[in-house]
Amino acid sequence: MPPTRDNPPTNGRPTIREIAALAGVSTATVSRVVNRSGYVSQETRRAVERVVREHGYSANRSARGLSGGRTGLIGVTVPRIYPAYFSVIIAGVTEALYEQDMRIVLCPTLHEHDREVSLLERLMHGTTDGALLVLPEESSRELSALMDHGFRFVVVDPRKRMESPVPTVSAASSSGAAQATAHLLELGHRRIAAITGPRGWLATDERLRGYQASLAAAGVLPDPRLVIESNFEIDGGLAAATELLSRAERPTAIFAFNDQLALGAMQAARGLGLRVPDDVSIVGFDDTAEAQIVTPRLTTVRQPLAEIGRMSVSLLTRLLDGQRVEALHVELETTLILRDSTAVAG
Repeated sequence: MPPTRDNPPTNGRPTIREIAALAGVSTATVSRVVNRSGYVSQETRRAVERVVREHGYSANRSARGLSGGRTGLIGVTVPRIYPAYFSVIIAGVTEALYEQDMRIVLCPTLHEHDREVSLLERLMHGTTDGALLVLPEESSRELSALMDHGFRFVVVDPRKRMESPVPTVSAASSSGAAQATAHLLELGHRRIAAITGPRGWLATDERLRGYQASLAAAGVLPDPRLVIESNFEIDGGLAAATELLSRAERPTAIFAFNDQLALGAMQAARGLGLRVPDDVSIVGFDDTAEAQIVTPRLTTVRQPLAEIGRMSVSLLTRLLDGQRVEALHVELETTLILRDSTAVAG
């Protein structure tokens, strides 16, 4: 039950969200009051200050650190800030941390293992309370060793399959890929190509498994010549789709393993004088902002990216508080979003 004036928090130091609920205002208003920034009416200010005094809330992180508390900082390692896939996850993380009166320390890694290891060493030595590792380069064994040193973290969208006790949050890639492929099969397509991500990545393996399972369920024999490995980037989708669509017996549909690859495939089709979806149907995976503004709008599998970020924060804070966690590997549901880039096979 959320805290109210009649139901105050009973689990120790209140968060900014709990103070806001008790005062009947937004978290932003509480922040303005305690940090003495921005306009707040005198009446509202007095109400918030009264709740703050009654429940001992403080925004002074340094004082908390000196008294044995936490820093209120959470490290987030991420390969890049852009494309939108990463930025939406980070947005969800940032909002969830703000609601817990915590802040983000953002550390881009550029997919470099040594750089990531160096950043984690800094984060774990008192700089932060814990970390979220988005698509980390480290192996399950390396991360388990990190946990043995007492540092708490959650892996977001693991690149490799993680073994317990490493906690993870991801999306249901296999079922999402099965939905995408089944949609194309229902439209009458049988020569369905797949542009995958790098071999050995968990997302690639899971989406390939879903793709193949849907083909098998429909009695369609998978053709390895229709599967091309790529790099999850637009240029990779462009190159792979150009090769596929230049063949004498080209596919009538392409399932790209992320939206970036799908955008590259659409560029390839246009470059070859083909129309999407009249000549070739294209499906992506992620449902980033570009999927909604490209022409034609992209049919894709929606990953709940912001919710992945929020769920990761929730799992990490429970670990930091020493709470019992029932599931260390959380997988969120994916949904097929139908738009304009797919049509009945011609």
